[in-house]
Amino acid sequence: MRMATLAAFMLLAAVAAGHAQTATVDDTAKFLAGMMPAADSPLAPLTREPAWQRHAKFFDGAFAQLEQRQLSKIRAWADTNLAAPRPTMFYMFSGPDFLYANAFYSKASTYVLSALEPVGSVPDLTRLPRGGIASALYNVERSLGSILRFSFFITKDMKTDLQAGQVSGTLPILYVFLARSGMTVKSTSPISLDDKGAAYSAGENPGPNAVRGVRIIFAGDDGQEKTLYYFSTDLSNSGVRASGFLKFCETLAPGNSLIKSASYLLHSGNFTTVRNFLLNNSATIIQDDSGIPLAYYSTKKWRLFPFGRYLGPIDEFPGRYQESYAAMFRRAQPIDFGIGYRWRTPETNVLLSVRLPDDGSPAIDATASAEAAPPPSRPRRPRPPADIGPRPFWPQQPRGGFFFWR
Repeated sequence: MRMATLAAFMLLAAVAAGHAQTATVDDTAKFLAGMMPAADSPLAPLTREPAWQRHAKFFDGAFAQLEQRQLSKIRAWADTNLAAPRPTMFYMFSGPDFLYANAFYSKASTYVLSALEPVGSVPDLTRLPRGGIASALYNVERSLGSILRFSFFITKDMKTDLQAGQVSGTLPILYVFLARSGMTVKSTSPISLDDKGAAYSAGENPGPNAVRGVRIIFAGDDGQEKTLYYFSTDLSNSGVRASGFLKFCETLAPGNSLIKSASYLLHSGNFTTVRNFLLNNSATIIQDDSGIPLAYYSTKKWRLFPFGRYLGPIDEFPGRYQESYAAMFRRAQPIDFGIGYRWRTPETNVLLSVRLPDDGSPAIDATASAEAAPPPSRPRRPRPPADIGPRPFWPQQPRGGFFFWR
């Protein structure tokens, strides 16, 4: 009787210990990504559920196709065309799109992503109510539908999908992209910025107008730790002037920048501050035509390398056609992948802008409210750096003519 009682007690203690164990953040990321967590993880038993197995099969197929169709080709393009990557990369209007940030700038050690979407949360998945796992996995799949198919998020759909259920916001999507990019998630912590750009941890008071975000430490196969920041913030002029977000970014500058599927916001007068920040704090900028208009790239500061084909904006963005872009892309080099709103390879345009060594001219004020001036007439042609391979394009304003470097 005593032996039976002791055995029952030990069994109950083991069960209680199992329930008390919390899944690591890396196991949670892998589970949401449809990848097996560690064998001793409390999430491991949940992988036997039909909902997770269907989810894993779906993601295996979707990410395999995406890798073959786009990501492997983007990495190859970046390896060929980016000569000296900086440690930091900025990706404004990104949503939780670590996938393409990493594909274009895989050598970065610090990634700064920013958009309006909230950070959200990922609770202990073992404590979700019955049916909660299936619902959470379905919402993650729905929120990733457009980026897996087209390379960009549809904002209105993502807003709905990422607010459904207990697994919400951008954080679960960041987990999926990190895990599917082969990363190990080491830690996740909330972060806030005060109006001076100083960072605060959980429980600290950053004061009014705080920008909320998350800091994720992760590592690749080489074990080198990297940092991913995502900030939920308003990037309009009034939004960034009231916050310390760009001041925080300045502490990490200069960096490399990516602008993709940005709704042509940088074409408008309400986003001049962030546009000026990018021009003043980027060593390279990779963008599609929804990024910075060509007129704001000074010929004294930038060399431009067009790739692909420019067909103009899709119908949802009338009035954003650029004649100068069209002229530049008549001499563009081909690419074998698609991104942006024109995500089909034969329709995609990619502009790589490489900043020249400082010529002593005044820097662009990232807090200025006025529109940046267009490039001056008849600019002096700077000497090209020796470490850039592709043939650049030099935009010039006089008489509508264009000069191509040979």
